[in-house]
Amino acid sequence: MGDAVRFGLEDLSIDLERQRVERDGVPLNVAGLSFQLLRYLLLQGNRVVGFDELIEQVWAPAVVNEETVTQRVKLLRQALGDDGRQPRYLRSVRGQGYQLCAPPRPLPDAGEAGDAPAPIQPARRMPIAWWSGAGVLLAFAVVWAWTYRRTDAGKTDPSAVVAPADDLVQRASYYAGIGQRDNNERAIDLYQRALRERPDDVEARIGLSRAYSARVCLFNFPPEWAVRAQQLAEQVITGHPRLSSAHAALGYAHDCRGRIDEALAGYERAVALDPAADGSRASAAYLYDRKGRLADALIANTSLRGDPARVRYLQLQIANNLDLLGYPLAAEARYRRSFELYPDNVFSNIAWPRYLFRHGRPSEAQAALDEAKKRGTAHIDLQLLDAELARLRGDGPASARAYLDAVALRPQASLPSTLARIDAGNVDVAWARARAEGLTTELAAGAGYPSDWLEVALLHEAAGDRAAALASIQRAIEAGYSDADYLRVSPLFRALATEPAFVRGLDAINRHNAGERAKVPASLLAKLTASP
Repeated sequence: MGDAVRFGLEDLSIDLERQRVERDGVPLNVAGLSFQLLRYLLLQGNRVVGFDELIEQVWAPAVVNEETVTQRVKLLRQALGDDGRQPRYLRSVRGQGYQLCAPPRPLPDAGEAGDAPAPIQPARRMPIAWWSGAGVLLAFAVVWAWTYRRTDAGKTDPSAVVAPADDLVQRASYYAGIGQRDNNERAIDLYQRALRERPDDVEARIGLSRAYSARVCLFNFPPEWAVRAQQLAEQVITGHPRLSSAHAALGYAHDCRGRIDEALAGYERAVALDPAADGSRASAAYLYDRKGRLADALIANTSLRGDPARVRYLQLQIANNLDLLGYPLAAEARYRRSFELYPDNVFSNIAWPRYLFRHGRPSEAQAALDEAKKRGTAHIDLQLLDAELARLRGDGPASARAYLDAVALRPQASLPSTLARIDAGNVDVAWARARAEGLTTELAAGAGYPSDWLEVALLHEAAGDRAAALASIQRAIEAGYSDADYLRVSPLFRALATEPAFVRGLDAINRHNAGERAKVPASLLAKLTASP
């Protein structure tokens, strides 16, 4: 079916990218495995697709049989309002499999924001990571912090009576732990099915909360899903206030909404209730880093109670701490090794070219970025880095394309659209001022990250108010922003680089980081920076 992402099937409109099905503009409840099944059938045109092929393409690696496929087809038909006896959309072909009743029609891209559920409550803006020392690692500490042990739940809250895991929750946890969008959607479908059977299942509620948060943090869904995740975690905490994993899920939801202080409180509470909660400890370490608490971050990252080898990306997080603390060679070895060992991981593929860029090695950074793209990595941070590299070499069309690609990946985010508009030139001054004022209000109210003040600075500079731009950079530094290397090399701040206030800001960061370095035990630094 070519490269189309939107299809018409009779009176249905189906958007594969946004995972949305509509009839006459009204969204239908087609999600999870039901949507994945519909998606695969659409991409096959109206040829007959056999059971074995569907099992391999939609369910694998889970082991299922033809009855599982039949039941899923029944659920899909119910969601579409179809009748198996007189089908309009999907028919059975006896002894062979299933076939769409009509050839699907490719539709033009409608350019809608789509995919968002109806808002439950206003959600604060989701910050996009800058190319700061910690920026690329947005939420990666929680990628591997998916599951929790029932024994921990029992230890930390005796009132939390958790039924033995059924097949649905076990399979959901498996898919959720893979860390890929399609598998996360499968996990959501399974958690939802488990909750329909047992509405009070604690593990299913926590798992669903995490999967909703992952939609936002990892897979570019709108922030309303993190609001839903927050509500699920809070429901569990109401009944089981001493359940560590519930507080960890709440911290993750806040993290994905850009509410850094609330997120940190959730992770710290999880660790207090269960000192063996390594996922929450590392997630807290990530946020310490974002707030400029570099010593706390490194100490937390090196104080895990379990086997550090089980934390696949721990070395990336430690590398980031070491880099900001003034040990770039020790950081480089870890970044390079992760890039070589984990070619399928988005964070490894971002961290290495970012490191090279920040340390003034743009040609190497571009080569690493190109390699990451060849590996299939599609992430907003790669597009933003690509744009900055293009600006460094004076390639305006390439930077424009990269910024527009970033906007397409996360249209609801503020930073990509701001950078795209500034990059295009001829910025409307009134728009820039209004946007800067709106972001300032949000940040002053506690939303966002220290690095988000850099967006405010660029908006003020675009509006011609250099004093306000420099003051916003200072606010970022005061809030804990600690990456002088990025500010020094980024073409976005080149116009400000010769300003005395800008230079003083870099000096302030260097002094702060030196103070943090002095807080780390010398023996720990010696161990982490020793040559292999």
